[in-house]
Amino acid sequence: MTTMSVTGQVLELHRTGQVRMLAVTAPARLVATPHIPTAVEAGVPGLIAQNIIGLFAPAGTPKTIVEQIFEATRRAMIEREFRETLIASGFEPYPDACPEAVQRFVPGDRPMTPIIKAIGLSH
Repeated sequence: MTTMSVTGQVLELHRTGQVRMLAVTAPARLVATPHIPTAVEAGVPGLIAQNIIGLFAPAGTPKTIVEQIFEATRRAMIEREFRETLIASGFEPYPDACPEAVQRFVPGDRPMTPIIKAIGLSH
């Protein structure tokens, strides 16, 4: 048993029966595999772990530039063909994930912090 990132290759291994996905650690079922329950649904309370892939800009980037990047990204992610490609690759596109939502998510996404501190490393 392993917990791995869902990628297009993992989805294909599941589809062909070479790997059996028991659950996903996302907070909701994946669009690409709606028949697979979340870990919470499968009986593992609190097991939510997810990766984020996004566009980031240096601190101090003018808000107008950040908004332009967000709007261009949002437009791309609502295009049917691109969205389907993302989903088939194991990604969950969130076209309305505004910069403020991403800023709230990133600092909270540090489940390894206690381990990092315990071994004397830093983020």
